[in-house]
Amino acid sequence: MSASVASVASPTRLALRRVRRDRSARLGAWLVIVLLVIAVAAPLLVKLTGQDPYSYNIGLLDPARGGAPKGAIGGVSGEHWFGVEPLTGRDLFSRVVLGLRTSLLIAVVVTLITTTVGTLVGISTAYFGGWYDAVVSRVLDFLFGFPQLVFMIALGIIVPARFPRWLLLILVISVFGWAGLARLIRGQARSLVTREFVEAARSVGSSGWHIITRELLPNLLGPILVVATMAVPGFIGLEAALSFLGVGVPPPTASLGRSISDSIVWVYTGADPWFLIFPGLMLFVTVLGFTLLGDGVRDGFDVRLRRAI
Repeated sequence: MSASVASVASPTRLALRRVRRDRSARLGAWLVIVLLVIAVAAPLLVKLTGQDPYSYNIGLLDPARGGAPKGAIGGVSGEHWFGVEPLTGRDLFSRVVLGLRTSLLIAVVVTLITTTVGTLVGISTAYFGGWYDAVVSRVLDFLFGFPQLVFMIALGIIVPARFPRWLLLILVISVFGWAGLARLIRGQARSLVTREFVEAARSVGSSGWHIITRELLPNLLGPILVVATMAVPGFIGLEAALSFLGVGVPPPTASLGRSISDSIVWVYTGADPWFLIFPGLMLFVTVLGFTLLGDGVRDGFDVRLRRAI
């Protein structure tokens, strides 16, 4: 047991050291930290602006321009740092930081759920094998072949509006999100279950749970970290896409995807293209930060992992 942990601790520390030396990974880490701070402190930031993100300010709109904000750059001013929304006059800065909070909350919770389920299912199928492995393999094939986006859109329409949409998003995305990690971990763990340290643990009467959590799991930390880190931007983009299509979190809850969706018509007409800039930039920076960090984590671990993913 101790020899096994010692044997994996050093390579893991070396990989994390390579991640810290990677400039792109450091930039991604700083972006992620800043974004997480903004998301956690979003209510406080909204209070600092003195604006209510849900109050309509019709007086800030120009009826002659179809309800576009008065002034330049979408109505940017000392009171409204990102301007205001067309048609509603709601403070856009408040909507953007609260939308970031919504997107990160859903993405992080989904990542935690899918990483936990995918890891446990992948390791357990490799360890126990037999009929359990066969059943899980068929379930994975079904999930990969199922039209996930169509199902999510249909479910968002069918489920009653009183059911919390943020919870529905977490549940539906999680149902499909664990399959990729489970298949990857299953393949990685299969090469470990016949190794000497696993056989030694079996010979001394260790339980299956003990072997899975104490022997196999530490040896799979690399691929788990890589997939979990890379999954976050994907889930953020998926939540934004569903909100863009109108089946995400409902109004008046702030959402980056819905803000981008609402801004498209203003970009097409040319009345107020600035409405797209700030929510689009926030979504871009969020995805960029997690992608850079995920690439750095991937490159920090061995080359075989990159080929497996």
